[in-house]
Amino acid sequence: MKTESSDDVARVLVVGGGYVGLYTALHLQRTLKQELRRGAVEIVVVDPEPYMTYQPFLPEAAAGSISPRHVVVPLRRVLPHCTVLIGEITALDHAARTATVATLAAEQAGDADVVLPYDELVLAPGSVSRALPVPGLADVGIGFKTVEEAIGLRNHVLEQLDIASSTRDPEVRDAALTFVFVGGGYAGVEALAELEDMARYAVRYYHNVQPEDMKWILVEASGRILPEVGADMGRYTVRELRARNIDVRLETRLESCEKRIVRLSDGSRFPSRTLVWTAGVKPHPIVAASKLPVTGHGRLRCTAALRVDGVDHAWSAGDAAAVPDLTAPPSAAPDAVCAPNAQHAVRQAKVLAENITATLRGGEVRDYAHEYVGSVASLGLHKGVAHVYGRKLKGYPAWFMHRAYHLSRVPTFNRKAKILAEWILAGLFKREIVSLGSLENPRAEFELAAGTGRHNETS
Repeated sequence: MKTESSDDVARVLVVGGGYVGLYTALHLQRTLKQELRRGAVEIVVVDPEPYMTYQPFLPEAAAGSISPRHVVVPLRRVLPHCTVLIGEITALDHAARTATVATLAAEQAGDADVVLPYDELVLAPGSVSRALPVPGLADVGIGFKTVEEAIGLRNHVLEQLDIASSTRDPEVRDAALTFVFVGGGYAGVEALAELEDMARYAVRYYHNVQPEDMKWILVEASGRILPEVGADMGRYTVRELRARNIDVRLETRLESCEKRIVRLSDGSRFPSRTLVWTAGVKPHPIVAASKLPVTGHGRLRCTAALRVDGVDHAWSAGDAAAVPDLTAPPSAAPDAVCAPNAQHAVRQAKVLAENITATLRGGEVRDYAHEYVGSVASLGLHKGVAHVYGRKLKGYPAWFMHRAYHLSRVPTFNRKAKILAEWILAGLFKREIVSLGSLENPRAEFELAAGTGRHNETS
């Protein structure tokens, strides 16, 4: 294995380029400006992708309200004073202060992985989808955590409308027009609501498909959806979705989805060519592989100062970290931790950067404390729910607040301006309803021309 030299420079290794990784590195650039200028400190950000995805805008990207390239933030552009390394952390040895990184270049050239020494570790790889051992799920399930999945799902939904419009087989048509979403959290509800809104608009251009022909089903194992916005707004959301002929099934689980047949725990059974899985997340596997202390839920056990509990020079925040909630009410459990959401992650990143800076300069660290202010959720164009600072909003005001809040939070003025411009243009012109499914296999046309495509193989 190749080991990069470690000189007198203090190296801060940030694992992950999501909310915590990006914002921590962004704040470190500012707080350690003098040290970076002298060459006394190096900040290295490692992530498999060269961008951060602003996930709250994924539903709007799937619905076509925002261009996909505007929901991602290029790491190199916003972190000019950091070293951005595109690769996957395959091993961490914190006792030796080294991380093993598999890079694309090493994979292509057949070289050994890079062993990267560090002085301070920020372990913030985020989370991955939590897939359960449901028969058929691994074969047909579609996730909704990345921009690739969001755009792939948009193309898939529009392709199903094309299939339903062009077939005379009632079974194929029913399966194409049945869309099942499993999971009643933010991702599932917002994705379903935005895509149903888009599909309802799209079918006006199909002569033989009507809105009532489509079946949209939301499956949730618990007795409520969107728990973050409170029980009242959750019940309102159920009523709003059902008023749009969306079948919301609470206290129901997915039993199987083999051979495009969805079976639920309530005994129902129906064909479907679309199954979207948003039923929870779990910490990235590198968290367990790091051998750092974790909770029973697999998250890193951290102090309020965002240090990994009992481990020097190791820090964490966000989805992968269990950070004590110092603002929890007295009635809460004594071991209450901050919710793994963007609101906490962005604020934790700032405190984390300040604490690392204080540690490098021999100063004092401070604890993270932020009282949760509430949540907003979009339910499609001009529809939403919100519970912020104790106030409950629904409909257009909640939708407007959702857009305003997330526009203020997306990184860089450049992204803010482009997203705002797209919203204005979308309000003036009709939606785009074109499926670009060929993007998933861009070489198909050339392979056909070269005589290696599917049509040639079967001719």
